[in-house]
Amino acid sequence: METIDIFLALLFGCIGFAYFMHGRRRKNIVTRYCGIAMILYPYLASSPWEMLAVGAGLMLVPRFVEL
Repeated sequence: METIDIFLALLFGCIGFAYFMHGRRRKNIVTRYCGIAMILYPYLASSPWEMLAVGAGLMLVPRFVEL
């Protein structure tokens, strides 16, 4: 892994943990599952650009999707 990959994985993992905790407190299932996805997806991403795109998308999903 490159240094940028490790940095982005750590960044989105921390943001994902915050989303997960926020979703758990507010009982918001979309935010909770987006947080879990943000914690796990950096292991599957193959490039930094892909990691940024997916991370940005997952950060926007709870803003536009409500269940």
